[in-house]
Amino acid sequence: MSSRHTRAALVLAGSLALTACGGGAPELEVSGAYVPEPVMADMAGGFLTVHNSGDEADALTSVTSDSAGDVQIHKTVGNKMQRVGSLPVPADGDLRLGRGGSHLMLMDLKEKPTEGGKIQLTLRFEKSGPVKVTVPVKATNHVPEK
Repeated sequence: MSSRHTRAALVLAGSLALTACGGGAPELEVSGAYVPEPVMADMAGGFLTVHNSGDEADALTSVTSDSAGDVQIHKTVGNKMQRVGSLPVPADGDLRLGRGGSHLMLMDLKEKPTEGGKIQLTLRFEKSGPVKVTVPVKATNHVPEK
């Protein structure tokens, strides 16, 4: 084999090795999603966990729903809610959206969600494709089991 062919073979082998073991994509799964039946008819909170079993981080960048005119991503700093453009989903870790912390705000609801109903959400991420989630509406005072 000529040295040119040897170099080409080494470059190809090296790039295949990098592809096989390098920078695997995020692997996202959503669990524990719920929306408590809201007190007010025009807005509701949304809670869920995004688990990333991949070895590359991602970020939740937007959420949409046919049930709401707008879905905002909020984080809580001190005692104040702040709208943010994204939230990180760490590699081999979780993004937890829950009461008293980061959460979704469903604004301009088309109709008030009632316990036993369902809301469709589409979560969009920086690197991964969109994830569609069917979210149950729970009692206003629902607290998920740990």
